[in-house]
Amino acid sequence: MKRLVFLLAFLFLFAFPRHLFAQDIITTEKMITVDLAAQYLRAWEGGRVVYETPVSTGLPKSPTVRGTFKIYLKHPVQAQMRGVSPYIGRYNFKNVPHVMYFYQGYGLHGAYWHNNFGVRRSNGCVNLPLPAAEWLFNFAPVGTKVIVY
Repeated sequence: MKRLVFLLAFLFLFAFPRHLFAQDIITTEKMITVDLAAQYLRAWEGGRVVYETPVSTGLPKSPTVRGTFKIYLKHPVQAQMRGVSPYIGRYNFKNVPHVMYFYQGYGLHGAYWHNNFGVRRSNGCVNLPLPAAEWLFNFAPVGTKVIVY
């Protein structure tokens, strides 16, 4: 019996990928999870998923940070978002919609410059389709937990 319990525990902890258990998260507060392997975001409230969407996260040389964070700053529209990408060089996007920062310069935001969600594409931020970015911006107040795994 002990061997069976150990075997089952091993299978659930190590043999199955973590992202298969995203639906098992239990919370009563608002929360956002970003599954990097699946390139998918889920918004939670009252212990259930209330919204989900494909996203585009960071490329290998500019990965999206993993961990548990909280939204600390929101901008309905950010006048400029610029930087240097190891893939495309300098970039400068104007009027980026629905920006929500969760760690240093990492944020969730709308991306009007591509429509290739579900594929890694960003310089580290979590790119969202425009309707999803608007919905999420209205859903999540400052202080909302963001889990990136």
